[in-house]
Amino acid sequence: MAANSFGRFFRITTWGESHGPALGVVVDGCPAGLEICAEDIQYELDRRRPGQSRITTQRKEADAIEILSGVFDGKTLGTPISMMVRNTDAKSKSYEDIKDVYRPGHADFTYDKKYGRRDHRGGGRSSARETVGRVAAAAIAKKILNSHGVTTTGYVKQVGDIVAQDIDFDQIEENPVRCPDPQAAERMIDLIESVRKEGDSVGGTVEVVSQGLPTGLGEPVFNKLDADLARALMSIGGIRGFEMGMGFGVIERKGSQVNDLMYKKEDGTLGFKTNNSGGLLGGITSGADLVVRIAIKPTSSISQVQDTVDKEGEKIQLRVKGRHDPCLCPRAVPIAEAMVNLVLVDHLLISKLSTI
Repeated sequence: MAANSFGRFFRITTWGESHGPALGVVVDGCPAGLEICAEDIQYELDRRRPGQSRITTQRKEADAIEILSGVFDGKTLGTPISMMVRNTDAKSKSYEDIKDVYRPGHADFTYDKKYGRRDHRGGGRSSARETVGRVAAAAIAKKILNSHGVTTTGYVKQVGDIVAQDIDFDQIEENPVRCPDPQAAERMIDLIESVRKEGDSVGGTVEVVSQGLPTGLGEPVFNKLDADLARALMSIGGIRGFEMGMGFGVIERKGSQVNDLMYKKEDGTLGFKTNNSGGLLGGITSGADLVVRIAIKPTSSISQVQDTVDKEGEKIQLRVKGRHDPCLCPRAVPIAEAMVNLVLVDHLLISKLSTI
């Protein structure tokens, strides 16, 4: 039995395959009376959709959202919200030659061993196209969080060995790589185009910052906020690492260099001189900005010839056909934001229930 649902109070269930008729999501637990419209959902889907620029897959999907239930006269009813996006540009013939072949770096082999069968067209449920439902659901979560003064911003921090140095949120959507540093963005674009021409791919890092969070979200043992964030972000395909705050950088430092010292602000509230912890203490929000980071592997589907085997173990040389991103990072930004927002809205609603 596959686990296709996520969340406790604000719970989502995604459905559909990469080359099936449609994909979608059912959201349960959204409060009644929230103002929401198709345009709110569409904005987020447009940031995730394929064919955005020359450095992404050239599959052309409008990803036009259809809200099927749970919304009436522009407001949520408190009942399950069902949403759907139809696939209109799937080219399944590109995958016919490899239906019995295991693509390097993909889940073909493990899906076969687990289920005894798989949808070979574009990877089925293992495709990043599954995240359409996550992003649609998180657009609703974002509206709830925004109404409580919480904002979440993601961006590409690194591609290959190129790292953004000057972080300007206003620059993120001004370039196709979604990097907040314009100079680094140009170098990233050149690198991505270079590896595409080589028939290869490149990985990188996406950072997500949430601001305006109240102190006290998260639970101190098994439902620590960072534990839930790690689970959420690691559930995205192609993610190979998760960090909070300083992350693995703490290894090379002493406690005196890592601890976030507190002080009393001019308005009488307490704050932190640094934010090495990434906004959490003991798995609970401290009131500082929440900062998380994910490492994204190079796209597995590349056009270079690679050695592999078929279901019978026979050696085969494979050149993957189809349309694929040479770098997953730019389109991973709205997906990473979505998963962070889904975790945050769940904890926010649970926190409100626990204080009634």
